[in-house]
Amino acid sequence: MENADVLGLQDFLERMRQPAAADFVKAIKSFIVSFSNNGPDPDRDSAAVQDFLANMEAAFQAHPLWSGCSEDELESAGEGLEKYVMTKLFARVFASIPDDVKLDDQLSEKMALVQQFIRPENLDIKPAFQNEPSWLLAQKGLQKINTHKAPRDKLICILNCCKVIGNLLLNASLASKDNPPGADEFLPVLIYVTLKANPPQLHSNLLYIQRFRRQSRLVGEASYYFTNMLSAEAFISNIDAKAISMEETEFERNMEFARALLSGLSVDTQDPNSPYQNHGDKNKTLSDNKDPALRTPTSSTKLESKKVTFADESLITKVPSLSDLENKGASMIIKEDKLNDVFREFPYLFSSVGDLTVGDVEDLLNNYKQLVFKYACLSKGLGVSSTSHLPSNPQNNAQDHAETLFKGLDVSSSSHLPSNLQNNAQDHAETAIDYSGGRPVASNDKFEKFTDRSEDNSDPEERKSDSGLPQDEAVASEDGAPS
Repeated sequence: MENADVLGLQDFLERMRQPAAADFVKAIKSFIVSFSNNGPDPDRDSAAVQDFLANMEAAFQAHPLWSGCSEDELESAGEGLEKYVMTKLFARVFASIPDDVKLDDQLSEKMALVQQFIRPENLDIKPAFQNEPSWLLAQKGLQKINTHKAPRDKLICILNCCKVIGNLLLNASLASKDNPPGADEFLPVLIYVTLKANPPQLHSNLLYIQRFRRQSRLVGEASYYFTNMLSAEAFISNIDAKAISMEETEFERNMEFARALLSGLSVDTQDPNSPYQNHGDKNKTLSDNKDPALRTPTSSTKLESKKVTFADESLITKVPSLSDLENKGASMIIKEDKLNDVFREFPYLFSSVGDLTVGDVEDLLNNYKQLVFKYACLSKGLGVSSTSHLPSNPQNNAQDHAETLFKGLDVSSSSHLPSNLQNNAQDHAETAIDYSGGRPVASNDKFEKFTDRSEDNSDPEERKSDSGLPQDEAVASEDGAPS
């Protein structure tokens, strides 16, 4: 799809450089200049762009430059025209009115707060379908929506996100021998992923696609997934305690805690006048629900890492490093009364080399990949290098931990310690599907290229379109001024 997109724009620009295309170049220039001279009016702007694109594509079909071309080539020309025109008009039409900007800010703030304490259970996502490590891939695709200017490229970010979720749900249903997932399973996961991703200017991006993506192409699978994203936005905008199966007082308390967290402060829970009293329990989580599944220890941990009271904002505790967390966890495990229960779900923990078979290799490799993936995510989340905390002699360090643990477990410390993470979905999550062709792209690198050709705020083809038409035919620059 990426190659088709690149070739489509290149082919369009090449044809526009031919003398026979002079009338097209003049028409494009005239439209961009006249459009840019008008004040923002979303409904009028959308209608004008849609009419212009439709008329130009009809003219392409009747012009000698495209005589004998296939439907695919004409479709490609239309895509190139849309990308060129909307790249030029982007600054003029994107988030062009104050109301859209205000709604962007409100939605982003709400997602930033709710993501601190919401759990999959709050959205009735079945345990079999929960796979947060792999959902990070979907989040990453969605977060790149602002790196593109063309409506189609922004839409692809949404479709990639939805495809990853759909693949993970399908694989989970097959693994659990459950019924194939439908909209009732898909939408809650999309809502959760969107909340966690908090993509920039989500409201304006969705309106931009809705207004300026060629309507004849916003159909089928693209329309289905885009409609789901609109539903996710509507749900998040109106989210309240009832929507996520939470008591009103608990919801408000969590929201206040989240505000304190995001402002770099944590409330002084020992203050008798504080609304967040925990009666002396310093480890109380944001969610005080009686159901342990609805509690949010991750948010509590984050609060502990930013221990600043309103009374004294100068007392800032250093964020724990990976090694600090590792040592703390090891100490806690050693003190466990029933160590065997802690490691019950890790079947290879007590195995020796002779116990393993060739059939175990694939499972162990999958577990290793997930371990690396989780470790790298944790490192990024803490803002440290994933290699900065590796010991100079990792084998000895691991052996020391192992010997200490095995003394409490009463097993041989010579046993090997392969990690066994529960969900075996990393390989499945690496697959993103091209929404137009249905072909799998079987690697994270390809997925990333699929959604983002550059870490710059515009892809190379968008930059190329800035000077793509003949130099002797002036075309409006991105800020709307003629160039």
